[in-house]
Amino acid sequence: METLVPIQDHPEDYNDLKRAVALLESPSLTAKLSALIGSPIEGAVKALPGPVAKRINGAVKAALHTSAEAALWSLDNRPHTAASTRLHKFYAATCGALGGAFGAPALFVELPVSTTLMMRAVADVARSEGFDLSELSTKQACIEVFALGGPGDSDDAAETGYYLTRSFTSRTLQHVSRELAEIAARQGASAVKNLNPAQAGKWLALLIEKVATRFGVTISSKFAAQAVPVIGAVTGATINTLFTRFYQDMARGHFIVKRLEARYGFDEVRAAYTALSQSRPRTH
Repeated sequence: METLVPIQDHPEDYNDLKRAVALLESPSLTAKLSALIGSPIEGAVKALPGPVAKRINGAVKAALHTSAEAALWSLDNRPHTAASTRLHKFYAATCGALGGAFGAPALFVELPVSTTLMMRAVADVARSEGFDLSELSTKQACIEVFALGGPGDSDDAAETGYYLTRSFTSRTLQHVSRELAEIAARQGASAVKNLNPAQAGKWLALLIEKVATRFGVTISSKFAAQAVPVIGAVTGATINTLFTRFYQDMARGHFIVKRLEARYGFDEVRAAYTALSQSRPRTH
């Protein structure tokens, strides 16, 4: 750890943390999608037939597996390279427009492509924050981004939504070996560095399984919004742009926090983050 000085005594880093709080504690993706469509989307999601919802969940898991393998290695591994945020939104919009033109069934064809594009956009942000794309911990953190903005585990205002979501990743290995569970319980990049390739495969597969349950909620919202072909052709591009922008924002906040944790320590940053979050006006 580079310093024991409180983060508040470093204005540049503290302002970065404020930016992260503003990004990570913003309204959920479902809420933003409802605002875009002009009406609540939850009812349409609940009306989806059971087999369709199950198929969406399976497609989300497959898409996350595929994107995690492809996206990080499609970028040059040069930390601190500026992120190409507009380019990724353009790619996602094009993909969404093509998929939306054919209505809801096309989602299952479009999903692996759009998820890979979003994962690549997330990895691009990670790289710009100085993270090494070859490290397993970076791959893990990129996957974690897709759990942000989904359903929370608690309504406790004393805990931030961001850290609640992060805490679930440390519990994902409870049903694997005790050795892996102990590694997962530790915070920071050093934990996953101790995994051998077989352990890493188990860890990432289980992580994707858990993340998919949250990411699947937002994908179901996308499916419901694009269910009408005529509307879907117009909204497909807009929705994909919204999704990509949202996860770019989540990635920016997430990797700012992780960068600051590497310098100041997990507990110090979490305490400062929580204080900043609680001082923000509540939105409903």
